Amino acid sequence: MKVLITGATGFLGSYIVDKCIEQGDSVRVLVRKTSNIDYLKKYPDIEYAYGDLTDLASLRNATKGIDAVYHSAARVTTQGDRTQFYNDNVLSTRSLVDEAKKQGVKRFVFISSPSIFFDFSHQNNIDETYAYPQKYINLYSETKALAEQYVMSANTENFITCSLRPRGIWGARDTTGFVPKILLGMLKEKFPDMSDGKDIYATLCHVENAADACILAAKSDKVGGKAYFITDDEVVNVWGFLNQLGKTFKAPPIKKKISPKVLMRIGGLFDLIWKIPVLARKVEAPLSRYAVGLLTYSSTFDISAAKKDFDYQPKINQDKGMASLQQWVNKIGGIDKFVGR
Repeated sequence: MKVLITGATGFLGSYIVDKCIEQGDSVRVLVRKTSNIDYLKKYPDIEYAYGDLTDLASLRNATKGIDAVYHSAARVTTQGDRTQFYNDNVLSTRSLVDEAKKQGVKRFVFISSPSIFFDFSHQNNIDETYAYPQKYINLYSETKALAEQYVMSANTENFITCSLRPRGIWGARDTTGFVPKILLGMLKEKFPDMSDGKDIYATLCHVENAADACILAAKSDKVGGKAYFITDDEVVNVWGFLNQLGKTFKAPPIKKKISPKVLMRIGGLFDLIWKIPVLARKVEAPLSRYAVGLLTYSSTFDISAAKKDFDYQPKINQDKGMASLQQWVNKIGGIDKFVGR
């Protein structure tokens, strides 16, 4: 099978590349001329389509002769104004879907996020029947939801589309996600305990499990027009996970405690200030209500549908994932390289 992968220089995208190469696929990646392709160079047979998701000519060339598309590229930070988020997450996805369809692509796997449902409440074991919210908490959630809905609506008998929603992707080779960011705060003794003494639970998703799900979904005839939650199928105590992370990398114990209500107010203030477009475009906000909410509200997801429709079975649990992360950190030269200290 000949596949196109967007976001291939990113965290999850690079693992999708690994999995496709492992199963013998012919891989093409859509990258910018300025993209860092150092990791991809280990695969000499990768074909590079240079261009941009906002450029129709680039998409036409990238999708020509392709059997399946894995669309992993997106604006995922809180940095950016409404126009940037809409262009990068919605218009680009629509253009890629439309061009893929014109070029005779058979399969389209979109990487979405459970964050589209987050509403500052505890969400326990929710499944795909859960309705889209009336109001989204931020531009990322809103634009990912709009893109997901377009992908699913484009499904036909000859163009099978689906959307996967991996939760809290973590693992080796991640240098920009929540794990290195939180660990850096712990190492600097600036990351507070905001649990308020309560147990907060989550179902995370190791990056290898997320990539496996992508490969399996692309082969299934049961996924057309559907969305699926993807996790490690392991409910973890969020603060227990973070404490274990700290112990693994010899970070000082979290001692400082701050009320989540106080942090919510501070995050809300930053959210308000960062509505100023000129500021939002330049730098990521230091704190947001969304960031606080993810650490103070339980979010667990039912993956029965993924198990049923494409035999998804997560292979990496928390212990295996933590061990492989530690091994990779040692390989690259230690914790400072990991967290960018």
